[in-house]
This record gives sequence, C-alpha cells and structure tokens, in this order.
Amino acid sequence: MTLADILAGIIFVALNAYAVLGGADFGGGLWDLLALGSRKEHQRELVAEAIGPVWEANHVWLILAIVLLFTCFPPAFARLGTLLHIPLSLVLIGIVLRGSAFTFWRYGADEEQRHWGVVFAIASLITPVLLGTTAGAIASGAVGDGRQRDGFYTLYVAPWLKPFPLSVGLFALIAFAFLAAVYLTLEARERELQEEFRRRALASGGALLLGAVVTLLFSLNGAPRVRDGLIFAAWALPLHLLTAAAAITALAALWVRRWRVARAAAVMQVSLILWGWALSQYPYILPPDLSIASAAAPRATLRLVLGAVAVGAVVLLPSLYYLFRVFKRSA
Repeated sequence: MTLADILAGIIFVALNAYAVLGGADFGGGLWDLLALGSRKEHQRELVAEAIGPVWEANHVWLILAIVLLFTCFPPAFARLGTLLHIPLSLVLIGIVLRGSAFTFWRYGADEEQRHWGVVFAIASLITPVLLGTTAGAIASGAVGDGRQRDGFYTLYVAPWLKPFPLSVGLFALIAFAFLAAVYLTLEARERELQEEFRRRALASGGALLLGAVVTLLFSLNGAPRVRDGLIFAAWALPLHLLTAAAAITALAALWVRRWRVARAAAVMQVSLILWGWALSQYPYILPPDLSIASAAAPRATLRLVLGAVAVGAVVLLPSLYYLFRVFKRSA
C-alpha cells in the first residue's frame, strides 16, 4: 500500500460520501418533480425541509475529491478535464443551477417560487445522470490518451455517449432516488407522508435491482475490465452476497417500517456497489492505461497532501457531525 494508493482511496471515500449524502439531495429533487396527488405540496415541503440545512455542506465531499485529484494525480485530472469536458461542464452547470434555483424557490417571491422549483427539480434529474455517465465512461476504459482518435465527436463525445455509460447514468439516478425516498421516510413526521415515501422507496428499490442487471449486461461488451472484475475476481462473490444482503435488508425493513434499519442498509447497498466499481478497475485510476502509480504526483507532494488531509479532517468531521446533529437530531 503506497501513499498514492492511500490518497486514491481517500478520493473514493469522498466520492462515496458524496453519493450517499449529496446523491440523496439529487434524489429529493426528483421526488419533488414527481410529487403527485392532493398532498403533493406536503411532499415538496418535506423534500425542501430535509435538504435545506445540509445540501451545501454535502458538496464538500465533491470539492475534496476534485482538489485531491488535481493535486495528487494531475495527469488523470488533465485527461478527465479534456476528454470528458462536455459532461463534466454540464454537471457543474447543473450543480450551480440547482443550488441557485433551490434558494430562489425557497426564499423568492411567491409568484416565482414554483418556476424555480421546476428548475431545481429538472437540474436534480439531469445532473446525476451526467455524473453516472461520466463514471461509466471511466469504467468502460474509453478515456484513453486520445492519441489514436481524430475528430471532435470521436474524441469528446463518443467516450461517454454509449450504451454502457448511459446505463450507469440511469442507474445513478435510480440509486439517488432510492436513497432519498428511504431518508424521507425517516424525515417525515406525518404517517401519510411516511407511507407515500415508503411506497416510493420500495418501487425505486425494485427499479435499482433491474437497473443493476441492465448495467451488468451492457458491461459485457462496454466495460470488459469491470465485467471481469465483477464476475471472476476473488472478491466478487463476497461483494455480491453482501450487496444482496444489504438490498434485502433495506427492502424488508421498509416493508415492516423500520426506518433506521432501512436507511443504514440502503447506504451500505449503494456504497458496496460503488466499491465494486473501484475494485474492478484497481490499480488503474483511468483504465486501460493510466495507473494510480503512473499518475501520482511526486512523493513529497503526496506526503504534504496527506498531512493536510489529516489536519483538515480534525476540523471537517466534527463540524459535519455537529451540523447533522443540530438539524437532523429528530430524524
């Protein structure tokens, strides 16, 4: 285990935290868009109340991952920023637009609030799809050095506009919707709202299983390294069993209305899926040719960054804990 491996692991832990925290915020925006029935305003109010105190803080994990990537693995950052410039730029636009729309929705003039609510919901729908598509393009091994490709489409569009990356994008959206619905069952104080989001969580949990199967099928041709890792690696069977156990536990807990157990199991399920991706492409940071070791910055830089992360964690982790304790104590 090298310094580069440790820092790559920290980057992925940050992405994992962003998925299960910030991802649920995106999922909340989807449920806002899909609010139905006579109680739809109550559903939207619950989403806003759940997201409001923490959504900005949840982005700290994405910021941490990006800063560590360009500091510790500059060749990987340069390649991603060039070859996946289109989806990543759209992701950043979506994040900014979503945050601004949320603020105007909650605090703007009454006649304009619903318009901004629609913008918030649509940005929450598109952004996770693009995030997942980017992850799928990386996992597929399509983000090579670009030297063997000519033309704008081949170089900048084809790596991510393929069935496997798009299926990962759809899978990410479903996973975030599942997490949000599970969390909202715990946030709700009215029995009717709990039941409404319980049904949504059960439905999205089933859709997540279907999405996983579809994504795995597309990986057979679209992501050979991921396919081989998830099927033939020594860790594959234990990982699949743990993921299946977490999924069954989450759905069973929702069925019997054990909200806290469902939340813990849902977080574990999504996290295990993400770590399956990480393990399947290790030791490459950008398969098929850019390994963690070859992309790493000088050892002196890695030591300084690791020290900075350790010092920063002393401030960051207690602060986030206190934030959630204050605003999520009842949940």
